[in-house]
Amino acid sequence: MDLQISVFLLFILFTAGQSRSCYQCTSLQGSSCNSGICSDGFSNCLGATVEVVNFTKFTAKTCAPLVCPSGSINLGIGKISSYCCDTDLCNNKDATDPSNPTNGNSCYYCDGQNCLNTVKCSGNEDRCIKATGKFGDQTLVVKGCVSKLICDATSFIPSVEGISCCEGNLCNGSQSVTQSVLIFCGSLLSYFLMH
Repeated sequence: MDLQISVFLLFILFTAGQSRSCYQCTSLQGSSCNSGICSDGFSNCLGATVEVVNFTKFTAKTCAPLVCPSGSINLGIGKISSYCCDTDLCNNKDATDPSNPTNGNSCYYCDGQNCLNTVKCSGNEDRCIKATGKFGDQTLVVKGCVSKLICDATSFIPSVEGISCCEGNLCNGSQSVTQSVLIFCGSLLSYFLMH
């Protein structure tokens, strides 16, 4: 649980922007946000909702870089929904709830023991994702549902060896893994929130 909170706090540390004024805050229970001027290189505002299964739901508002995909991703153990906008204080609303109704698609996801689990996709999650990355001497795998806009932005994620998106139910394979995916999920989720 402490690792999950730490991963979420990493999302917040990467706030910056370029003369754009955005709301900036994180909240577990809907507190008020302050506006602030973004640092150079960050010209968008971001609103995100993060739900860690069996833990809690966070909302975040911050500055974001030029490449800032809007959409959602469901990795079985956590969900993120985000939107980006490019006018001052445009991130005044929370992102849509990542638990919105299912859309009929399903994908495999990894739970740290294997990748034989399935998750029902929701909202605009019209693709399945599979990503591998090397962290130290471990190769980690993450799978789940994802929206097209996030798939289109995956080439900007550092430290990930292979990311592939596919269309169709359960198209992201079911190979088993034995590594913990929490570190990798945290990295992937933080990227989608802050890049």
